[in-house]
Amino acid sequence: MRLKLLSCEVFHREMCAVAARSPNTVDMKFLPKGLHDRGGAVMRHVLQECIDEAEPEPAEAVVLGYGLCNNSLAGLRAAGKPLVVPRAHDCLAILMGGREQFSRYFEKNPGTYFLSSGWLERGRTASQPASAGGSATRGAFGMSWEQLVEQYGEENAAYLVEQERESTAHYDRVAFFRMGVDPDDRFEEEARGVAEEKGWLFTLLPGNLRLLQALVDGDWPDEDFLTVPPEHEIGLTYDDRIIRAVPPSG
Repeated sequence: MRLKLLSCEVFHREMCAVAARSPNTVDMKFLPKGLHDRGGAVMRHVLQECIDEAEPEPAEAVVLGYGLCNNSLAGLRAAGKPLVVPRAHDCLAILMGGREQFSRYFEKNPGTYFLSSGWLERGRTASQPASAGGSATRGAFGMSWEQLVEQYGEENAAYLVEQERESTAHYDRVAFFRMGVDPDDRFEEEARGVAEEKGWLFTLLPGNLRLLQALVDGDWPDEDFLTVPPEHEIGLTYDDRIIRAVPPSG
């Protein structure tokens, strides 16, 4: 089987690893992590364009390396090929191997700031120091202070730094997903540095490639994946299934 994969770049290393082991031919396209930060409408529009552009390609299905991501996938329409999506609210559940596993962990550890190699590698420039929070010297939202000032002006940059500081005020630990695909421990050490800088605890979490491997292998049980038939779109269920296929109106 030939598949077209559209994935957030935070899964780049993991997707390359599982695709190399897949019996299928997987044509991969990675989209910037920052797409998520531009809002659901923008993310939905870009993904829909990519789905539509895949229509003439020889793939038998389009598979998405995304969780629901703040409802950004709601309304996406399958074109002439089936569209396959993990049943997960976000990338954290995918990295942990399933929404139930993540829910159990988060209920016991609500003050956790999660990191993976993809979040560290793709979330900022290589020269920028790691920081889960932000200050006037460290910047915020994956950008240095100089980059923030250049793009938004000094007053707005200061506001963004303060917003990120407030958004991380309830955290007390960093949990780093060890996925088994990194070349060395550089990302793990970087995550430890974030915890040390913020005065938080540090935890290693064993990641799980189960969902990502199944996605590219074409193993799509209904409890883990939604398969959207052609011309149907993704809708919300507001229960533990998360998403459903909605038939075309009229």
